[in-house]
Amino acid sequence: MFGLGFTEILIIIIVAILFLGPDKLPSAMVEVAKFFRSAKKTIHNVKESIEQEMHVADIKDEALSYKQELLKASQELQSTTDLTQIGSEISRIKEDIASDTPKSDTPKPAPVQETITFEKKSSLKEEQHNV
Repeated sequence: MFGLGFTEILIIIIVAILFLGPDKLPSAMVEVAKFFRSAKKTIHNVKESIEQEMHVADIKDEALSYKQELLKASQELQSTTDLTQIGSEISRIKEDIASDTPKSDTPKPAPVQETITFEKKSSLKEEQHNV
């Protein structure tokens, strides 16, 4: 008990009997026991309140992390559903498309259709030979 050995406790009891006397010693022992009981109860209450505070602090930290996640998610949702930003993106895409296509008022000429014939063409050597 409190790191006291048997001999130290015996010396304390003898000193208490000498100073208090046999008639006041039992009431003094009861008072000392009440003091130790109240001190033990107070220490237990302090320990319990500290544990509760630590648990509350953990819950508070967890709630703050959830709050940060919710704020981040709401900002992402707001940016994806922002109509003015979507409109500006569409306008930018239209401008990019318009800049890629040439701006000419005259249409391109239609491709020339080739006719296929099965006539034998004379070779160049024959034409030169005939000349």
